[in-house]
Amino acid sequence: MDKLIFDQEYPFASNFLKIGNHNLHYIDVGEAQHTIVMVHGNPTWSFYYRNLIKKLSKNYRVIAIDHLGCGLSDKPQDYDYCLENHIANLNILLRFLDITNYDLIVHDWGGAIGLGNAVINNMPPEKLILLNTAAFTSDYIPKRINLLKLPIIGPFMVKACNLFCLPATFMTTVRPLPKKVKKGYLHPYQNIRNRVAINAFVQDIPMSSKHRTYSLLKKIEDGLKKINGPKMILWGGKDFCFNDYFFTRWDEIYPDAQKVYFKDAGHYVLEDKNEECSQHILEFVNQ
Repeated sequence: MDKLIFDQEYPFASNFLKIGNHNLHYIDVGEAQHTIVMVHGNPTWSFYYRNLIKKLSKNYRVIAIDHLGCGLSDKPQDYDYCLENHIANLNILLRFLDITNYDLIVHDWGGAIGLGNAVINNMPPEKLILLNTAAFTSDYIPKRINLLKLPIIGPFMVKACNLFCLPATFMTTVRPLPKKVKKGYLHPYQNIRNRVAINAFVQDIPMSSKHRTYSLLKKIEDGLKKINGPKMILWGGKDFCFNDYFFTRWDEIYPDAQKVYFKDAGHYVLEDKNEECSQHILEFVNQ
């Protein structure tokens, strides 16, 4: 990504935490005592939250992680990219930064990771904001994503053909992304080796109880109702992946949550409804 895009779209100082032999990248901006933690999914990175970071960091301390294998973090080829390890890495980061009281914003796989840390490591957020995400077991999966889970051909399509990161720049929004924003999303994933975690996220989706991640995800699911405090759901209604089935599940789990459903927004709801989402989130965390 050229310097101009970094300066305009993602003008944040980089921080790195050594976990084992690998560098975990994160954003830490704002000097307020109250902290907001943002956890991204697949195939994005902290870039997804860039506009929200700019606005919230004026009055809050904002932490945005890049999971190992994602964004500006290291992308080791022999690392075990699984839900358990992503949760552990988030927990290590928050404890390193001495964060105990915080609000949590999650999107896509960030739901299972962020809420996984809340449940498994007993670190519940004070407030929770859900953006087209899931943190529970399900037997639903879009056909095009299920195709990418196939042995041999799936990893080949994701890593060699870039048929996950690239389509995500035009299949996840209703409004076309500007060229520089597309470049921003693709910047960390420009070659086969850099897409190793992207493929692993797809393979880690548990579609049966025999999958190694299933039991952990079920444990997270069982603990969701124990998370107290205010909650808000901002949802893009034209998401081909996290569709209304997932929105309904969240409505059942958190019936008292504030809910804003955008009929004309896609999976990247923060892109399609940047101003609206920012305003709702600001009002929510300010309460």
